Amino acid sequence: MQRTVIDELRERGFIFQMTETGVEEAAKNEKLIVYVGFDPTGASLHVGHVIPIMGLAHLQRYGHQPIALIGGGTALIGDPSGKQTERALLPKETIEANAESIKEQMKHFLRFEGENPALMLNNADWLCELNLIDFMRDVGKHFSLGAMLAKDSVKSRLDREQGISVTEFLYALLQSYDFMYLSEHHHCNMQMGGSDQWGNITAGIEYIRRTTGKTAHGVTFPLLTKADGGKFGKTESGAIWLDPNLTSPYEMYQFWLNTDDRDVVKFLKFFTFLPLEHIYELEKEVQNSPEKRNAQKTLAWEFTTLVHGEKAAKAARGASELLFGTTPDDLSEETLAYVEKIIPSSRISRDQMTAGIAMPDVLVHTQLSPSKGEARRLINQGGVYVNNQRRNLDEDLIQADLLLNTAVLLRAGKKKYHLLIAE
Repeated sequence: MQRTVIDELRERGFIFQMTETGVEEAAKNEKLIVYVGFDPTGASLHVGHVIPIMGLAHLQRYGHQPIALIGGGTALIGDPSGKQTERALLPKETIEANAESIKEQMKHFLRFEGENPALMLNNADWLCELNLIDFMRDVGKHFSLGAMLAKDSVKSRLDREQGISVTEFLYALLQSYDFMYLSEHHHCNMQMGGSDQWGNITAGIEYIRRTTGKTAHGVTFPLLTKADGGKFGKTESGAIWLDPNLTSPYEMYQFWLNTDDRDVVKFLKFFTFLPLEHIYELEKEVQNSPEKRNAQKTLAWEFTTLVHGEKAAKAARGASELLFGTTPDDLSEETLAYVEKIIPSSRISRDQMTAGIAMPDVLVHTQLSPSKGEARRLINQGGVYVNNQRRNLDEDLIQADLLLNTAVLLRAGKKKYHLLIAE
């Protein structure tokens, strides 16, 4: 039996709800042209945005065409779905700048050139040109007030003191209009989105059916949760962003490396393009040799490479290995640059390194020890490491210790690190 993209998405856990409109038959017999909307309310996407993007990417790999719709127009209003209070409205200039930034990040996942290219559109191009009277006459008449009031996103807000403004209340009409516009101008026949978008998606499908008689489809993705009950995509320092200026490749690598054994197989299915057979092999390793953390290392490598490229991923992996006890085979200057940003560092002259420096002097200079006497005691107890190798008291620090002829990684005890850079 021919495997379809729906089979792929279902086995990977992407499908939460699917309309009863013949989606599976359509995936077998016709080209799906599928859109997902992204409101540019921030300057960067974060890992929580990636599931719908990966869904589009899988569709593209099966020969269907994805449309990434940047909500430059709808962001001027704000979607009430999943929100307890009304969003602050952003200036149009901010939204336009955010949209441009997000477009670049999308290119890590979707092909916008060559055969079967993805489309990237901005609904500001048509929504901002609408005439209010024409819109209410031609679009509004197809929507029942009762049905709109029954939507969960509306009901939950009506029960609260702040309520919901007419601006947000009419958001569903704009999203439905987007679907219709894409159907008419780009032959779009399917919309995907988060589970909180089900009502908006089905409203658009019904609007298309009423006005054109065409069949359109809808799929929603599940809300991703962690086994420990914590919120996915968040750390103590905040969200994990795709913008390297907000979350460094090293921080991203570490985020995935710290994945719970109970979550790692699920995350491999969602956030990598690895064949499922490979993922199931890694699942066996989690069960049989969890201490090796091969599944986590694979997840960290694959996603960081996908977003930041192989060079940055190698540097992030190297920094992680260096700071957790091993010296990587592919150590690079980029790796040392990451390490310098993560741990304390100081400079020392190459002349001193050439002559050799007693280890107690090194520890005092780098503030890894308060005194030479304490330094000697720590060394004799086996608690001092140079480039992750235990150091004896009679071994001076010399130029040959320099990694890449640049720096030395020092460690006192289990967790106190210092990068000593020769200049």
